[in-house]
Amino acid sequence: MAVALRPGYGAYAASKAAVEAMVKILAKELKGTRITANCVAPGPIATEMFFEGKSEEMVNRIVEENPLGRLGVPEDVAPLVGFLVSDAGEWVNGQIVRVNGGYI
Repeated sequence: MAVALRPGYGAYAASKAAVEAMVKILAKELKGTRITANCVAPGPIATEMFFEGKSEEMVNRIVEENPLGRLGVPEDVAPLVGFLVSDAGEWVNGQIVRVNGGYI
């Protein structure tokens, strides 16, 4: 939502944008520690929290808006998180990684 900026999500989008800004600053503040700071920003993921308060029509509209034609699942996000916390992700720092199937 920090990118989509959809009506009705003002407070939610603002909180996500704040996290994204803090991650970029934290990455600089951690200079010299070999600790990286990144943000994983998943799109619509089929979890209890996602479905809460949404009608079937609303969910179907979100699925239709996604270029991959489906909701994400936690298994779509987990490999990226695993990469970032591994030695292989050492050179990724201060990044916002959107895992959303192209949904904006």
